[in-house]
Amino acid sequence: MDANVTALRGGGNAHGAAGEDAAGKELSSFVRNIFSILERTEYRRCESGEDVENIYRLRYKAYRRTDMVPENPDHTVYDELDDLPNCYRFGVYIDGELVSTLRIHHVTQAHAASPSATVYPDVLMPRLAAGQSFIDPSRFAADPEWSKLYPQIPYLTLRLAGMACFHFGAPYCLSTIRPDHAGFYRRIYESEQVGDLRDYPGLNYQVVLYQADVSAIRLRSFVRFPFFRSTPMEQRLMFGVTAKGEPAPLTILPTARYMDRAA
Repeated sequence: MDANVTALRGGGNAHGAAGEDAAGKELSSFVRNIFSILERTEYRRCESGEDVENIYRLRYKAYRRTDMVPENPDHTVYDELDDLPNCYRFGVYIDGELVSTLRIHHVTQAHAASPSATVYPDVLMPRLAAGQSFIDPSRFAADPEWSKLYPQIPYLTLRLAGMACFHFGAPYCLSTIRPDHAGFYRRIYESEQVGDLRDYPGLNYQVVLYQADVSAIRLRSFVRFPFFRSTPMEQRLMFGVTAKGEPAPLTILPTARYMDRAA
């Protein structure tokens, strides 16, 4: 494993007790459980080859289970947004097994294409023209069998969206979601609805647009959900540009447990 990646778990000040956070406060059983799973979790930025094909197949497997997408002979879910320069595709692995995936777009005036911008151009384009930027996570999919064992998988996966916000300095995180999923985003991210009910290309249901104000919720989020914290090093490995001649890290280990505070 890449030495820089291995160093993540030894690079920070570890917590003294398994049941306490950096401030010495006792963690809830829910948080301790997620930290325990994080110990067995790896993230992988998928850019080509078998990794990419695996996440496209996982999307199809998860979405067909609830009839979210039509059947197709390739048994994959892919669109042109996957190939954009502002797109980052990730696989999340527990004990070396792919359990979930998430796609993230960093949306700016220079790179304005993303899933939310496709459906809500009238809402987002004026804001992009005014200089705002967004993180737009999409294509969350979790393996149905693994989700039965680990209902915490959405938290492990959506942790990536927060890291993207911090790495890119984006003030807002978008969520183009099913209306019946809105309660989760309101509860976890204090998201507010900013777009009405609309069709999404290729999906068998309609969506709404929600938005989280990153700066407004950051501290409260870290207190309630300390597993969302990450180091700048982890963020760079997730989203940074690999220097010419250097291999991209294959595996990125979560750092929430091993830091005193998030950057």
